[in-house]
Amino acid sequence: MRAVVQRVSNSSVTVDQNVVGKIDKGIMVLLGVNDEDKSKDVEYLVDKIVNLRIFEDENEKMNLSLLDIKGDLLVVSQFTLYGDCRKGRRPNFTDAAKPDIAIPLYEEFIDKAKKYGIKVETGKFGAHMNVDIMNDGPVTLLIDSKKNF
Repeated sequence: MRAVVQRVSNSSVTVDQNVVGKIDKGIMVLLGVNDEDKSKDVEYLVDKIVNLRIFEDENEKMNLSLLDIKGDLLVVSQFTLYGDCRKGRRPNFTDAAKPDIAIPLYEEFIDKAKKYGIKVETGKFGAHMNVDIMNDGPVTLLIDSKKNF
């Protein structure tokens, strides 16, 4: 499971001109699921993301987590995180999980994040989405549950 994690001032997702998810200060996560992923991958990523110390403390050091600041979380599915661009010019998406595997793990991610008592908003799985991201910093991190990078 892979995530692009962005510290944001605010972020929103629109589907068919309707806002389906919107957050204020917090973390915007683009989430990709692989065929090999299991619940342990979900557990690892959720715990890592909500506890990641990427928010500034009173000394302007990145020392506070999403939980510390009581921030929001926006989660958007993105199968293209498993796009393989090493050969040719067209990405190969064979490593991205099919919906029958990806949807339950995506939903599990959301459910586990909500158990931390934070506001969690989402995009719409499989839909064409417009994502507005006001990256704060900018701070952008890549996390892979298999620790490939």
